[in-house]
Amino acid sequence: MSKNSRFTGVIDVHHMVFFEASIGIIANTVLFLFHVLPFLLQHRHRPTDLTIGHLALIHIVLLITEGFLAIDILGYWHLGDDITCTSVVYLNRLMQNISICTTCLLSVLQAITLSPRTSCLAKFKQKSLHQVLCCFLFLWVLNMLISSRFLISTVASSNVTSHGLMFLTKSCSLWSISSFLKYMFFSLMVFHYMSWIGLMVLSSGYMVILLRRHKRQSQHLHSTSLSSKASPEERATRTILLLMSFFIIMYCLDYVIYSMSSITWKYNPFHHCVLMLVSNAYATVSPLVLISSKRRMIK
Repeated sequence: MSKNSRFTGVIDVHHMVFFEASIGIIANTVLFLFHVLPFLLQHRHRPTDLTIGHLALIHIVLLITEGFLAIDILGYWHLGDDITCTSVVYLNRLMQNISICTTCLLSVLQAITLSPRTSCLAKFKQKSLHQVLCCFLFLWVLNMLISSRFLISTVASSNVTSHGLMFLTKSCSLWSISSFLKYMFFSLMVFHYMSWIGLMVLSSGYMVILLRRHKRQSQHLHSTSLSSKASPEERATRTILLLMSFFIIMYCLDYVIYSMSSITWKYNPFHHCVLMLVSNAYATVSPLVLISSKRRMIK
């Protein structure tokens, strides 16, 4: 591949990165305002509404930090000093981790909402605002601790000459750490991700069972000529199940690409932009799916 064609490929991909981030920021802003304004003005809240608003806010910050990283990768603007590099990289990684937890929380809350009154989950249906906010606080504190590696090991590449660095962008790198700390952080991250994804799969499977059971009951009660419309709870459940499936697929793809890049690609703007496209896909697509599923928002 010639230098001109490689440069053209980088330009095309970075245009896609900025377009994807712009669409995601706009869609998440609309979603955030739609779920937060009724709570602030009318003092009405549902656990799932607050969680969706929280997820939208996380994705806004995530996409903004991804934009800063993309600008640095492509050389349009350098993040510069250690403080700026650390702040942007740490905030970006923190938002990615909280996004996983909030998506899982949304799935669990929807499973609780859909559960019948005779279920053991029925006692969790009535949640106060204080309990929901405590869940958010717990997620933030937990993920701030788990993401602390990026807070203590991110440096500006121009300030060091060591070869034991992993390039994140053109300006920012990660210090190599001891084997003990590396395995400790790796084990913690794997346990963290697998726990939340496992809980997500369990809650999604539970919702699928409830939907199939409800469908059989509806077919038994109604004649085949009369098709009953899905309730708002069922529509919301199908939407969240779609998000769970898309999230798991994109997460696995992102993990594979990231693992390959850390081993073979080193610093390559084109490959970094491809990784950003994949990692930002969920943050961009999820608000569009949620908006399309809410008739009030469309109206």
